[in-house]
Amino acid sequence: MSDQHEQLAELVRGAAQVVPEGGLTDKLAKNSRPLIIKAGFDPTAPDLHLGHTVLLNKMRHFQQAGHQVVFLIGDFTGRIGDPTGKNVTRKPLTEEDVARNAHTYKEQVFKILDPERTRVVLNSQWLGAMGAADLVQLAARHTVARMLEREDFSNRYKNGQPIAIHEFLYPLLQGYDSVALQADVELGGTDQLFNLLVGRQLQADYGQDPQVVMTMPILEGLDGVQKMSKSLNNYVGVQDAPDDMFGKLMSISDTLMWRYYELLSAQSLEAIQRLRDSVAGGGLHPMEAKFGLASEIVDRYHAPGAGPRAREAFEARFRQQEIPDDVELLRVQAHDASGLGLPQLLREAGLAASGGEAMRLIKQGAVRLDQQRVEDPKRPIPVGGPVLVQVGKRRIARVEVVAAGAVEPK
Repeated sequence: MSDQHEQLAELVRGAAQVVPEGGLTDKLAKNSRPLIIKAGFDPTAPDLHLGHTVLLNKMRHFQQAGHQVVFLIGDFTGRIGDPTGKNVTRKPLTEEDVARNAHTYKEQVFKILDPERTRVVLNSQWLGAMGAADLVQLAARHTVARMLEREDFSNRYKNGQPIAIHEFLYPLLQGYDSVALQADVELGGTDQLFNLLVGRQLQADYGQDPQVVMTMPILEGLDGVQKMSKSLNNYVGVQDAPDDMFGKLMSISDTLMWRYYELLSAQSLEAIQRLRDSVAGGGLHPMEAKFGLASEIVDRYHAPGAGPRAREAFEARFRQQEIPDDVELLRVQAHDASGLGLPQLLREAGLAASGGEAMRLIKQGAVRLDQQRVEDPKRPIPVGGPVLVQVGKRRIARVEVVAAGAVEPK
């Protein structure tokens, strides 16, 4: 694979959608200058979390490829409040709230972005200078029918829920940011697609080459279900203390771990696939893979060496947790070198009455291995151990998987 193809593969890594398809390739081909890469963040809360860093990591990829990154702080649009995904009119923030949060954003983003290659701008620079006539002229470039194509607006309209006029202005103002910056590429979450496409339309109306839109997946929070959010308390904050950050990351499910690897890790996709293959084949314990992820992220947001120190603290706490000294040691026999599937292990160890019950317990989140919840019924348990197995609050055992012929028949 050529260097150009490798660079393109890294730039689109993890992206949910690129509009138009092939648009980034065309932009790169016809521009000898660095592209202008825009991503906007409304300072609606003081702290960034790992969900925000999905976009920041992608911005870093573009920086490393030599392009110009614009970190846009929506201090003006933040006072409106982005209506995306909301079923009620969002309460605007005060100018003081926005200014305070914007200041903390500047401090946090450079944990990821190269400050020498980052242009930080506030959209109040141009939006704040708009007069009433300018705003009316901008509003004339879009129709109510187009606005109601947005799912959240459409649902609220059908359900008789109010939509304030200023909410219609938000996509237009965000789109005008792309005109003001002459953006070549705009990054955003999948929930931002409508707003990003408005930017393409407005650029064309103003005689500019429309930007390429790249959407990134919304990162699930620690619960593995809802998007990461401080209000849902399922987040990992960029400024969390190292031990807290490490512990939170160790709490995610084995399945969610790979999603975090793809969207948050700096490792190559090839390296991540090798890890997955090793875990699937039983050569690497999933907890070790999770240790690696947690250590990498803690190192990034604190300092080199912070990750291994957080691991030591985590393992010390793990050893001190109250597990009875007389926990029974059970040995179960594997039929081949690959070990046992988790449902089979539970059944053979007498921790579940049947394979069906074992599957149900796993799906309910009632099974823990080495005090980590396991939700993947296909999780292999390799030969070796022992591993601490907990089913609910009362069934607990240390289970060692041994090779065929190593367990004497009863």
